[in-house]
Amino acid sequence: MKYSELGTSGMNASCTALGVMRMNSKTAEESAQIVRTALDGGVNFFDTADCYTHGESSRHFGQALQDLKVDRSKIYVQTKVGIHRDTDSDDQANRYDFTKQYLVDQVNSELKNLQTDYVDSVLLHRPDQLMELEQIAEAFDELQNSGKVRHFGVSNFSPMQVEMLQSGLDQKLEVNQLQFGLGHTGMVRQEMHVNMTDAPSVDHDGGLISYSRLRHMTIQAWSPFQFGFFEGVFIDNPKFPELNEVMQRVADAHGVTKNAIAVAWILRHPAHMQVLLGSMTPSRLTEMVAGADVELSAQEWYDLYFAAGNDLP
Repeated sequence: MKYSELGTSGMNASCTALGVMRMNSKTAEESAQIVRTALDGGVNFFDTADCYTHGESSRHFGQALQDLKVDRSKIYVQTKVGIHRDTDSDDQANRYDFTKQYLVDQVNSELKNLQTDYVDSVLLHRPDQLMELEQIAEAFDELQNSGKVRHFGVSNFSPMQVEMLQSGLDQKLEVNQLQFGLGHTGMVRQEMHVNMTDAPSVDHDGGLISYSRLRHMTIQAWSPFQFGFFEGVFIDNPKFPELNEVMQRVADAHGVTKNAIAVAWILRHPAHMQVLLGSMTPSRLTEMVAGADVELSAQEWYDLYFAAGNDLP
């Protein structure tokens, strides 16, 4: 396992992290096995959110840490807040809420769910168009001064949204959690089609990769195996024969699986991203974690990029 600093936070985190969004469906024994598998693979960073089944995933994860008697000081725990959902629905958000009281209350709720006194980082989950910088700043100050939160970041924010938010904060925003992978390559595709008029040249992201490197923010890649927006996984999917063929060839060359290659492709980028793994199957999780130790050549990286349906101008 490789480790790198998240932003400028001082957190020396594993390059792959475990996201526990779907842990709510697992028994206590299964949850503990999943966490144990991640730890055995060198993972020391775990990601959750208050809105994942109304905190149930965090509760399962927190209990797994207790059952395994994990030394809290040896791992990093991150949660996300700001998505408000109806109590009768697990899927539909009815608003984003960055008011001071809501942010503080949700962090407190997550601390209870996770059975811990602090979290290492809190992210604002998706940008609230009604955000008031003063309210967020007061919430961050209170959470930091109380020792409940050590670092802060965002998720799914554009560069200008980060700039605006950062202008009102004393704390540096260390990470931005964004969808990225071989099935969602827009952030790199646009940067290769600069000054062109074809479809790939359309900038949907505001230059997020270059911006993040410039501001020393770590990109945490979520849903690295999905194509589209939760449309499905591309590995072993008959819709992507060329991609799977090339992935298998590269996997064979490195003595790993396609799951590892999908992770290695993201980590090969010099932006020093962190890959969030959401598998709740221990054997598959082990395959994914192995990708952190695969060194792809530049040509292998480009071959995979081409096989995913991209080109060079």
